Amino acid sequence: MPTTTWNRHHVISLADFTTAEYNTVLQTAASFQEVLSRRTKKVPTLQGQVVANLFFEPSTRTRSSFELAAKRLSADTLNFAASTSSMTKGETILDTAKTYLAMGTDIMVIRHKEAGVPNAIAAEMDRLGVRVSVLNAGDGQHEHPSQGLLDLFTICTLIDSNHPRIELLAGKKIAIVGDILHSRVARSNIWSLIASGAQVHLAAPPTLLPKLFAQYIYGEKTDTLNGQLFLHWQLEPALQDADFVMTLRLQKERMTAHLLPSLREYHQLFGITRQKLQLCKPNVKVLHPGPVNRGVEISSDLMDDPEFSLIQSQVTSGVAVRMALLYLIGSGKT
Repeated sequence: MPTTTWNRHHVISLADFTTAEYNTVLQTAASFQEVLSRRTKKVPTLQGQVVANLFFEPSTRTRSSFELAAKRLSADTLNFAASTSSMTKGETILDTAKTYLAMGTDIMVIRHKEAGVPNAIAAEMDRLGVRVSVLNAGDGQHEHPSQGLLDLFTICTLIDSNHPRIELLAGKKIAIVGDILHSRVARSNIWSLIASGAQVHLAAPPTLLPKLFAQYIYGEKTDTLNGQLFLHWQLEPALQDADFVMTLRLQKERMTAHLLPSLREYHQLFGITRQKLQLCKPNVKVLHPGPVNRGVEISSDLMDDPEFSLIQSQVTSGVAVRMALLYLIGSGKT
């Protein structure tokens, strides 16, 4: 494992991650990737600890990935589902978290449709003076740090599988296409890619990428994005000579707000196809955090083509990266 000191107690956002922290996560994940390739895929790193997955909204990849990551580290796991919990009887979110605290939970992995919930629970744990860590598994339209880190890991290991590091992306052009306005994944990816020195090009219809997006979302930190973040309301300039293309799920539930004329028109203008990828670098790779609306954000044949698609690699990387995060915030508790 990397010897770099890790002092972060919670992982809520990537906005204040340092280069050293990014590289510690990447190198630790690479070590666990090697563990996962063995016949015996389990290590006793977090034996005796309890990881509670508190998912207040549905999830397949993130929840299963965190659960498997915890089990691979030999931790005991507790899984929460809001629909079958005492929240249906009026229990508050903080009281639910305190219930799991009373059961001896060491790490809480929290996903919620409202921004700020993981941070509020982390603040309550700190106020109580307990050594419980909180890991944000996606909160509203705020962030999804573990997804941003696994995307970063997927790209960096493609370039250098032995020594993944964020410096590998310096000067690379990365296009992020889709429902950027509502995407917590986009926000986390922007922070990590800017920190790596990449050129980040956002592309979406104006309703999904307002002109003042950067100022609205990043406020006083906008200065750190200057010269690296570019907004486009047409797809072609974002794809031109791109090294990587990240497509985002078009959230169909937004259609009731009349943000798009139709899914068909969106695919014609912003859907990623083989033909459109001809604008990119010859060895361009495509990513998508899932779940995918086939034939909307990306053509079905392209999604399944291993020559271009890194989508399955992202899922595989997710376990190693989440093992790394659980290890880094949990190793000091044993």
